[in-house]
Amino acid sequence: MKAAAPWVRTRLRTAPGPAVALLLLVLATSFLAAAFPRAVDAYEGRGLRHEVSAAVPWRSVIQLTSDARQEMDGEPDRRADALRPPRLTGNHRRILAALPDSLRADTGQSAYGARTLDPVEATDEWLPELNGGRPVFTLSTQAEVAEHSTLTSGRLPRTTAGSVTPATPTVEAAVTSATARSLRIKAGSIVHVPRAEGAPLAVRVTGIVEPRRPQQSYWSVEPVLRTPTYLQTLEPDPQPYWHGALLLAPGAAPVLLSVAVDTEAYWRVAPDPAGMDIADLPRITQTIASLEHGPLQTALRTEVSPQLEISSGLDDVLIEFDGIRAAINPVVAVAAFGVGSVAGVVLLMTGGLTASRRRAELSLLRSRGASVRGIAGRLLAEVAVPVLPGAALGCALALVVVPEGRTLPALLASAAVALFACATLPLMAAFLHRRPALHGDRDDLVRARPSRRRTVAELTLLVLTVAAVTALRRRGTSDGDVDALISAAPVLVGFIAALLFVRLYPLPLRLAALPVARRRGAVGFLSLARAGRSSATAVLPLLALLVALTTAAFGGSVISGVDDARARASLVAVGADARIDADRALPDTLAGAVRKVAGVTDVAPVYREFGLDLRDARAEAVTLLAVDPDSYARLAGRTGLGAFRAAELRKSSGALPALASPAVAERLRGRTATIGPASGPIPVRVDMVRSSTPAVAAGDFLVVDAAGLPGRHPASTLLISGPSVARGDLEEAARAAGSATVKLRSAEEDNFTMSPVQSGAERIYVLAAAAGAGYAVLALVLSVLQTSAERTAMLARLRTMGLTRRQGRRLLILENLPQALLAAVGGALVGWVTILLLAPGIDLGRLALADQAASLGRVQLRTDPVSLLLPALGVVAIASAVAAAQAWMITRRTTTTELRVGDTR
Repeated sequence: MKAAAPWVRTRLRTAPGPAVALLLLVLATSFLAAAFPRAVDAYEGRGLRHEVSAAVPWRSVIQLTSDARQEMDGEPDRRADALRPPRLTGNHRRILAALPDSLRADTGQSAYGARTLDPVEATDEWLPELNGGRPVFTLSTQAEVAEHSTLTSGRLPRTTAGSVTPATPTVEAAVTSATARSLRIKAGSIVHVPRAEGAPLAVRVTGIVEPRRPQQSYWSVEPVLRTPTYLQTLEPDPQPYWHGALLLAPGAAPVLLSVAVDTEAYWRVAPDPAGMDIADLPRITQTIASLEHGPLQTALRTEVSPQLEISSGLDDVLIEFDGIRAAINPVVAVAAFGVGSVAGVVLLMTGGLTASRRRAELSLLRSRGASVRGIAGRLLAEVAVPVLPGAALGCALALVVVPEGRTLPALLASAAVALFACATLPLMAAFLHRRPALHGDRDDLVRARPSRRRTVAELTLLVLTVAAVTALRRRGTSDGDVDALISAAPVLVGFIAALLFVRLYPLPLRLAALPVARRRGAVGFLSLARAGRSSATAVLPLLALLVALTTAAFGGSVISGVDDARARASLVAVGADARIDADRALPDTLAGAVRKVAGVTDVAPVYREFGLDLRDARAEAVTLLAVDPDSYARLAGRTGLGAFRAAELRKSSGALPALASPAVAERLRGRTATIGPASGPIPVRVDMVRSSTPAVAAGDFLVVDAAGLPGRHPASTLLISGPSVARGDLEEAARAAGSATVKLRSAEEDNFTMSPVQSGAERIYVLAAAAGAGYAVLALVLSVLQTSAERTAMLARLRTMGLTRRQGRRLLILENLPQALLAAVGGALVGWVTILLLAPGIDLGRLALADQAASLGRVQLRTDPVSLLLPALGVVAIASAVAAAQAWMITRRTTTTELRVGDTR
């Protein structure tokens, strides 16, 4: 007897098209599912490296110090040996070797040596002296200066091994070019610093060096090593004096024991951001904790010094980053749930389409004795052939396209897609054919009556949705925990809306059919009748469209809220489109010159005085702003930062009218008060209270008319209006002001997007919306394909009765229109309601402003009309286009061919 043909091979040979289409669909879905966790890991890893790299060096390095005077039980010779290069270098190597792989050191930027804890005053009269007194110097023997600098004059300091002791009278040193320029030091100069006992120590400057990469850790953990700074004398009248650094040879370290009471050996370990990954974050945090207060500290004290102290600001940097990441993750999870739900619905529709088309075949097998288990097993084997390779290829493609990130979550996501795709068709077929049936009853939307089980399931889903929305509104997303139920809230709202619309759908169809039935022509009536006789399983395409539209609306509102928050924060920070600030008075001609710059529409000059004395014996700082009322009122009105009328600020008689912040108004209590200095006592009266004003980003303020102040008060700030003004033009105009700085609102807004975590999360949202739109289009196509054979035969029969091709096209388009309109209107409505429901529970501050979120307060979702209406209109347009394309293809065939569609004989 001839063997029966294998089921799977026969099915794939006779119908290769659906198998290839399923393979491509699973490939795309598997790719998205596998790429998502890796993409999140990738942008979080870039964000971690960015935060560590961008942190100021003194915060990111790990600092280890040891008090040299307590070394070796106070024995002088052994204390000196502890500061010599062999001992310091050996300890440096031991420290680097003790660090685990998760916290790798940047050996090129790490530094070690010995230094004086407090600066010592030089005794030389030739050094420049400011009002606060003579210059002071930090003496440092930091190693490897030659490798991190370029010699510009003289030679580097040197010593003979072991020749320097605490009693050595003269040592050599180098200074940086900035120190030499500011303190008038040149090669050959001798700087004398006092010792604790005896004659001063003479430090001969043998060379001047220019630091390489001065902003990196080697030079910037202690900035005075490269650039001298001002220090201030004590109150009540602080005066400045110079603070510089002398770079001694490493072998000269023992002499520091005689110079100052406090001398320390130090090791500064700069972390290597290039080796950090988001998966290492917990281990890095644990390592830092262990270094500061744990086993690693104990081990290093045993190997290096019992007095070793370890501190680092890196843990604070990591905590801040983890807070930003934790606040953003729940918002990103909403996008993931949205696109994942749409993809799942499309896979369900694919299985439903196949089960519907093969219903007669499977019913025949069932009536001839085939078991449900046997049919499901054959279908599972048939589906697994395209699904498993598609899922594997999609996962492999994701690993190539997104090379960074953990592999296990990607594999699990692809496996879940493959399992879901394999199970869809067998389970749906098993459910439809659980009992043998001779024929199928009509399954129309209009005639369908929901069962009790369906009602219970829908009520259960409704309860879950209410619980999710309530939890999200109460708890919010700011705590950083990703709760699946809360993140699925928008999707659940879409599910409930789809079920509600399906229940209400027959009512408008019946109402619309009444007037159409009385009109001449059959196209309108037939289209409504056909729409009402569509399968009750049409809930799936409607569900896919509603979830996709809700996700798009939610994503659009997120992006809109983020953009609005950044625009608002940049406006508050700058106060206008641009500003020019100076520590002293700006030239009188500068405002006129700026007005002539291309793109400038208005300029508001402001005189600022910090630390205004309100004469109420309170220490809170207040900023006095003396302004031109007309230009400043125009600016405040345009920006919405404390708008007022210019006339209200002008003095008519008596006290000077003022605009104050709430705290200042409360301190002055609405009375006429005399304040100062600002060139003398000023009687003011608070007539207006505003919470913000353009010239001050934060803090308390008092705004008065500059013309009402005694004396002359030239502007120190110019607030410039003009969205198209260029920085280069303003800098050129401000060059006459010397050290004036130029800030642009656009540049300030760009600074908020520098974090890879923020930009990565935004890209995830954009891609999720695009993927959801693609799946929605696919859902529309599948819904048309599900009834394409029936529609083709129906149209052919109508054409034999006189229906023209033009009428046939109109019939198919109008038949699709009710569901498309339902999805479009319902999607826009559900998206709007979802935003209103969820806005109180979602804080976009960290996503918009990262660590500056506190400056603007809570940032909530805001409705974006474009993301609500544009996708809805797109659904109607695409549905009409798909129906038109189907009608065009059908009308190209001959009537005989059309009549035999679906006939297997």
